[in-house]
Amino acid sequence: MAAASRALTLPTVVEELLSEMAAAVRDGARIPDEHLLSLKFVFGSSAVQALDLVDRQSITLISSPSGRRVYQVLGSSGKTYTCLASCHYCSCPAFAFSVLRKSDSLLCKHLLAVYLSQVTSTCQQLSVSDKQLTDILLTEKTHEA
Repeated sequence: MAAASRALTLPTVVEELLSEMAAAVRDGARIPDEHLLSLKFVFGSSAVQALDLVDRQSITLISSPSGRRVYQVLGSSGKTYTCLASCHYCSCPAFAFSVLRKSDSLLCKHLLAVYLSQVTSTCQQLSVSDKQLTDILLTEKTHEA
């Protein structure tokens, strides 16, 4: 799991919450209601939206032979966003505005969905060549411009 990379970017309380949720899933239990309530307390409506993305299996981990890993999240609007969990980034406008510009949110719903899909081991997996991954990232950059 990517717990080590999250520890570098997320507040301790969020890291602990995600770790406790992962432990419950590993033990074969449901995620306790108090953890879900804590998630909603910390992230507000984004928590419910992120859980919905996870339920709809909207998260795909794309990996290449060089070890690069990128997540793509099919948003509720039908647009696909690229998330880099290793550096706590999402290509969506909400991340740019609420997280980076205003600093009033820790994460957007897409990045939270990535972390939750890691916790629940529910993300889709796709292996591509290094060139294909580069093309995916360049295509995303072209659409942003």
